[in-house]
Amino acid sequence: MSTSTPEESRSSEDHCTPDALLHSAPARVTPEDLVMAAGRDVTPATLDWARRKLETEGPAAVEKLLP
Repeated sequence: MSTSTPEESRSSEDHCTPDALLHSAPARVTPEDLVMAAGRDVTPATLDWARRKLETEGPAAVEKLLP
């Protein structure tokens, strides 16, 4: 049985996937999304925390919490 290396299995037209296409974060992150991604219970206090975090960091805040 023969095996091929990744280079051998690629065609000359293959390109790397752009980084922006590799992320699965939604276009709009809600405070609830951020609280749950942080592993916290959804409470008025954690929602306030998430709103402040989203105001300062934007949607990228959720990517900092997820692997």
